[in-house]
Amino acid sequence: MSSSAYPALAAGRRLPNVWDFAAIACVLGALMAIAPAVRGTLAPLSAPGATTVHLDPSLLPFYAVRTTLRMFAALIASIIFTFTYGTLAAKNRRAEMILIPLLDILQSVPILGFLSFTVVFFVSLFPGRVLGVEFAAIFAIFTSQAWNMTFSFYQSLTTVPADLDEATRSFRLSAWQRFWRLEVPFAMPGLVWNTMLSMSGSWFFVVASEAITVGSHTWALPGIGSFVALALQQQDLKGVGWAILAMLVVILLYDQLLFRPLVAWSAKFRFETTAGAAPPEPWVLALLRRTRFLRLASRLIGTLLDTAGGLRLAPRRQNLRARRKSSRLGDIVWIGFVSLVVAIALWRIVVFVATGLTLAAFGDTLVDGLISLARVLFAVFISSVVWVPIGVWMGLRPRFARLAQPAAQFLAAFPANLIFPLVVVIVVHFDINPNIGLTPLMIIGTQWYVLFNVIAGAAAFPGDLKEAAANFHIGGLLWWRRVMLPGILPYFVTGAITATGAAWNTTIVAEVASWGKTTLVARGLGSYIAEATNQGNTAHIVLGIAVMSGFVIVGNRLFWRPLYDFARRRTTLG
Repeated sequence: MSSSAYPALAAGRRLPNVWDFAAIACVLGALMAIAPAVRGTLAPLSAPGATTVHLDPSLLPFYAVRTTLRMFAALIASIIFTFTYGTLAAKNRRAEMILIPLLDILQSVPILGFLSFTVVFFVSLFPGRVLGVEFAAIFAIFTSQAWNMTFSFYQSLTTVPADLDEATRSFRLSAWQRFWRLEVPFAMPGLVWNTMLSMSGSWFFVVASEAITVGSHTWALPGIGSFVALALQQQDLKGVGWAILAMLVVILLYDQLLFRPLVAWSAKFRFETTAGAAPPEPWVLALLRRTRFLRLASRLIGTLLDTAGGLRLAPRRQNLRARRKSSRLGDIVWIGFVSLVVAIALWRIVVFVATGLTLAAFGDTLVDGLISLARVLFAVFISSVVWVPIGVWMGLRPRFARLAQPAAQFLAAFPANLIFPLVVVIVVHFDINPNIGLTPLMIIGTQWYVLFNVIAGAAAFPGDLKEAAANFHIGGLLWWRRVMLPGILPYFVTGAITATGAAWNTTIVAEVASWGKTTLVARGLGSYIAEATNQGNTAHIVLGIAVMSGFVIVGNRLFWRPLYDFARRRTTLG
């Protein structure tokens, strides 16, 4: 290997410098902090402190490490899921007919709906071990991260500009090369912002994932979420404050060490034909470039990944339009097969829930669904009206977006459970109907999906189009109608779809608020499923989830999916 290829290997500069030692010391310190947490996951359930939580602030660093490890384990699983599921849905039209409606359902199912069926499965895999409950918690966090990342990646793969698609055919790139050289880079800006949102959104459900109650069984894993649950149960405002502080520190750390460098790195993949101003380099990247050993290691890893992405592991890609054309007979057979499977699944659900339910109970569940639907639509509407202008303003001003990024992540991560005391006190003091007083809690977990996706869309808006609009002096409402809204429409629709799913998911938290011995319940599907989960009534849980899934599918098929197809046609028109 020539030393000219890697200056760090030049004579006299082969040894690590002081920055290397500082970086290595940080890595070793992180490993030493992680080691006790990893040992805790392998302990027996009967071990002292294995599933016990104490409101001692000195334990919060250990709890924070345990929670962060669960979140990043779920994030890795979410990235793998995104790259496989999203790619299959975007590349295969017949698979798309199943995978996208299924994804609509999965993102709307409340986390307790998953926990009710997965806890026993994971615990049985590792009987008597904390690891089984850990896997159940990680899976629950995964369900709060994966769906919006997958939707973002799917949206990017289906809106690749036609001229870039034509360029890959001109260079005769294989499907593997096109995926890593065009599609993944094109998807990176939106995917990075949605990854940040996934990390922030998972905090919203950490309480439910670390303090699991299904029927008569309760598991409490050491972590910030279970710390919050215990503090709320004991009405310990001081403990809630310590938990908020710990959460803020963790968010600031992974924002500075991970997401700020990722945002700066993804900016180079923006699709534009004019030169833009180079963003300032994050201090973590600047520190990495000051090192010698770590910089060389990162270059070697980058070279290996670049080589892997350039391999011709698949034949040359066919024309997209020709590939998407299929025989009418094949489509009829496929649709018939899918319809048969769905009909069998629906019949099995009806048979299962009919044993313990009456027709009147089913009608009441439909009414609960309509009430929750009204709250969902209200939350998405208010979130769009408030955050679309703000998101566009932030996305077009990268410097301000970088300053506001940690604040946005913290606000998105702020669990609604911590606002319950204030909400309960206000509703009780002013004698407000819980059906109305608890509705604003829906917006807390919904608005950030709109904001983060709109920021990503505005940040990825081509600079040449902005210059053209400025040259023609387009402004005011005309600028919004003809320039910006059409440009960010795919991102907004993706954010609105995931916000709708998140709103349905949030009903499980927003329709039941507790503070000490006072519990407020608003009528809806969320409170219906929460009550059924606490009672261990599987038939009611299945019915509630089935009705919720039906509302989601109908809404997406009749409104969001046509709007998304319209946005995709406008974007890929070439």
